[in-house]
Amino acid sequence: MRDPANHHSFLRVAVQAGLTAGLSAALSGCAGPLSTLAPSGPAAASIAGLWWVMLAGSAVLFALVFVLFVMVIRRPGWGSGVSPARWIVLGGLVLPAVILIPLICYALFAGERLLPLPGHAPARIDAIAKQWSWTFRYPDQGGMETQNVLHLPAGTPVDIVVTSEDVVHAFWIPRFAGKIDAIPGHATRLRVQANQPGQYEGLCNQFCGLGHAGMHFTVIVDRPEDFSAAVKEAAATGEVKK
Repeated sequence: MRDPANHHSFLRVAVQAGLTAGLSAALSGCAGPLSTLAPSGPAAASIAGLWWVMLAGSAVLFALVFVLFVMVIRRPGWGSGVSPARWIVLGGLVLPAVILIPLICYALFAGERLLPLPGHAPARIDAIAKQWSWTFRYPDQGGMETQNVLHLPAGTPVDIVVTSEDVVHAFWIPRFAGKIDAIPGHATRLRVQANQPGQYEGLCNQFCGLGHAGMHFTVIVDRPEDFSAAVKEAAATGEVKK
């Protein structure tokens, strides 16, 4: 006959191991140059906030279901007085809705804040993807270009107009904003803002061929007063980084 004490001990160890593994996986992306959970701009901060809210909501929902599971294990026959139809309605509809509806509302609110809504038109930079490199053109700086190096002014919103010369790529600077596709013959727009001067990393997030793994670029955020000079110097020297 199975020892209840050993059974409960095994259950406790299994739960602890699962929680540890889940927490490790959740926190593995909290640091590093490509971390979405170390935001350096308002759009990225909104995305990171949404991630944490979703994580908290899923944890609450998991805890509620887990409590029901423990009650059934520890007290056989518990809940048998509730009809199957009521279990389906309460456990399958009401319980998730209590958590999911507020999460959906928050997600819609956070997503609305990420849109480049009409109004004051910020500075524009064109990002042109091509296997397996990036060209950045600065229309407001006389159309100068840099290769695999994107210069941005700190504290200033910039519209990145993204397109491709060959196949579908994806433009992504994880610490500034979400990703957006680079589609041949079509221009997509992503509004980004960097909070602090420094060096960051961006990449293509859409498999685009055998050289996809090396299709990344450097992002240099300059002080606003240094931005024009930095772009001019980079274009003149043919600054290229990979």
